[in-house]
Amino acid sequence: MKAYELLLMIKPNIDSEDVQNVVNKIADSVVNLGGKVIDTDLNGRKKLAYDINNYRDAYQVILKLELEGSKVSEFNRQLRLNDNIVRMMFMELSKVKA
Repeated sequence: MKAYELLLMIKPNIDSEDVQNVVNKIADSVVNLGGKVIDTDLNGRKKLAYDINNYRDAYQVILKLELEGSKVSEFNRQLRLNDNIVRMMFMELSKVKA
């Protein structure tokens, strides 16, 4: 399994409880695809550098997870289908050699 980091910007017009529900749903998707969530950071509401879909701010969430490389495209598809996500960035964490 490879390590990934997922940065999510979630719509600001939902409650903080609903933000937690969105994050839990994404974590469940990772587990259903055979991966695991290592860390979750709910950074709260942040001002955006520019308007995205007429939103000036959004809830920022960072997830660190492990997932098989063959399951990444399916996971990205599930993320794109979620209407509460305004923007996302999904990247593989490189191995640091010491």
